[in-house]
Amino acid sequence: MMDVDVIIPVYKPAEKLLHLLDMLKEQTQPANSIILINTEKQYFDEFTQGTDFNNKYQNVLVRHVAKEDFDHGTTRNYGVSFSETPYFVMMTDDAVPADHRLLENLLKPFENERVGMSYARQAPAEGCGELESYTRCFNYPESSCIKSAENMKDMGLKAFFASNVCAAYRRDIFDELKGFTDHTIFNEDMIYARGLLDAGYLIAYEAEAVVAHSHNYSAFMQFRRNFDLGVSHALHPEVFAGLPAESEGIRLVKKSCAYVIKLGKPWLIAKLFWQSGFKYLGYFLGKRYRSLPAGVVKAFSMNREYWK
Repeated sequence: MMDVDVIIPVYKPAEKLLHLLDMLKEQTQPANSIILINTEKQYFDEFTQGTDFNNKYQNVLVRHVAKEDFDHGTTRNYGVSFSETPYFVMMTDDAVPADHRLLENLLKPFENERVGMSYARQAPAEGCGELESYTRCFNYPESSCIKSAENMKDMGLKAFFASNVCAAYRRDIFDELKGFTDHTIFNEDMIYARGLLDAGYLIAYEAEAVVAHSHNYSAFMQFRRNFDLGVSHALHPEVFAGLPAESEGIRLVKKSCAYVIKLGKPWLIAKLFWQSGFKYLGYFLGKRYRSLPAGVVKAFSMNREYWK
């Protein structure tokens, strides 16, 4: 057994959070503490009002931040400050362990002392659409792997692709690398992962560690999400420059086309092109956000608090 804490940013909690906490209680590898960093206390109070939350989840520590103070990197660093274990796991409040061995499997790669980060496979959640379901399978295959800086030659951005939807960290390396970059609009996980590889450490993708997590975003939501992705790439050329993301997007579109044809639903190709067009336009404009009026940038962004 390893000593590990789980850190979860929370915003407007829903029943899925309780399912997540219940599944964490049943893990073969228990968590010492579950640290919830909640945005806006009123939402959490309303959600737990009239419940026996504190007694039912006795190893859960809750801390609150104001909405204007939330930041993808800073807020997660704040959560880590409450952890004293040699390993910690980052999750989001809408990712639910698929079984009771999530933490056990997620921590296995740390048997290799050079592994500084391990991230889980994301399986489609209940009600996930066909296109999003295939995207999950495309980004999170069923085979595990270990990635190093050498892999950037052939994998490009995929070499340091990782996700804080569910990822484990070795604390001493995290401290050595000064944690997540503060004031990040998006991609705090990949920015950290690139630094990990540059420092000579390894990233593990552990396909046996599985969470149910997916979104059925509208085309405009995809646009806004990819706008922030483009902004992130523009703000951090030291991480993303020279490693184009567009080629991976084209490969996904081609694979998705083949998938829906095999599925016997070729009419989904029109939806695929519609959504992919919005994704690309959002990313294209996000990378060029400095040329856009401030009001337009804020309107296009999914993380509007970032711009205040």
